[in-house]
Amino acid sequence: MFYREAGNFHTNYRADQQTFPLAVDRWTVRAVVAFAFLAVPFIINDYWEKSVLVPFLVWSMAALGLNILTGYCGQVSLGTGGFMAVGAYACYKLMTAFPELNMFAVVILSGGVTAAVGMVFGLPSLKIKGFYLAVATLAAQFFLVWLFNKVPWFYNYSASGQISAPAREMFGVPVTGPATPPWASYLFCLTLVALFAVIARNLTRGRIGRSWMAIRDMDIAAEIIGVPPLSAKLSAFAVSSFYIGVAGALFFAVYLGAAEPTEAFGIDKSFLVLFMIIIGGLGSIFGSFIGAAFLTLLPVLMKNILVGGLGWPTDLAAHLILMMVGALILLFLIAEPHGLAQLWRIAKEKLRLWPFPH
Repeated sequence: MFYREAGNFHTNYRADQQTFPLAVDRWTVRAVVAFAFLAVPFIINDYWEKSVLVPFLVWSMAALGLNILTGYCGQVSLGTGGFMAVGAYACYKLMTAFPELNMFAVVILSGGVTAAVGMVFGLPSLKIKGFYLAVATLAAQFFLVWLFNKVPWFYNYSASGQISAPAREMFGVPVTGPATPPWASYLFCLTLVALFAVIARNLTRGRIGRSWMAIRDMDIAAEIIGVPPLSAKLSAFAVSSFYIGVAGALFFAVYLGAAEPTEAFGIDKSFLVLFMIIIGGLGSIFGSFIGAAFLTLLPVLMKNILVGGLGWPTDLAAHLILMMVGALILLFLIAEPHGLAQLWRIAKEKLRLWPFPH
């Protein structure tokens, strides 16, 4: 078998602790990334952009953010949809107030605004946890959506109450607006997701990541050994909200192009991202991508099979897909709480040691 330890020699701590210690893993990841950046833009079309690739990238960013908070720091949140709305409306206000501002800077600043809001709503985590914290973040979800609905300043006093993304260019190529080519919006989202995935991986492996995991495992013990709960929990809320805010900005400006808070950022979006990290794997960067891919691509695949192939009514197919997703969530919670990422880790370990028992 090719998946072996043989030929992999580590002579220092840095090499031993790298993200992909085996050469086959490193080359596989490099090949996938190279294909995503260099090949996909030449073969992508409108359908793959709007139905598959851009939604997958946006929801991967949101899942990364929630996984940092819930998977690594152990703080349950049901306010993801509301924080995505903060990122979307911050993006809209920045695009309309500063038309000359670079779109990359707009998305980063939108994430910064969301991080500040997330820290405010993360303050209850210093006193409450578990179910009570979930209820507090659920209240934040409803409050934020209500705020964006009721305060006309956020949607620039539009009669419809809807926000629409103005057209913006980067390097002379549109990245928002109806004239945007599929490859441009895809590359814009892919660049941001790849960059922040690397940052998230390094954060979770460093000092701040270890403090988050200490709080997750036992907050009282973590405080005794010197981990400050205030900075650990608030930093987790800030970083998580930043990622979710960036996802909200991309969801509004690049994917939808227009949004209305109740429809685009309702409570269903919060549960969708939570289900992504449950199925993908809590406390796993890779699991965030697997979960996002699973819940983004499964409905598209089932819709093509049931509606396009078998001729089922659209509403019946939609209800069946919801039932399947619910059943899969229950299955993972019972059979493998650590999700698809854990199954992948187990499979790799068996390959590395096969045919020897372990």
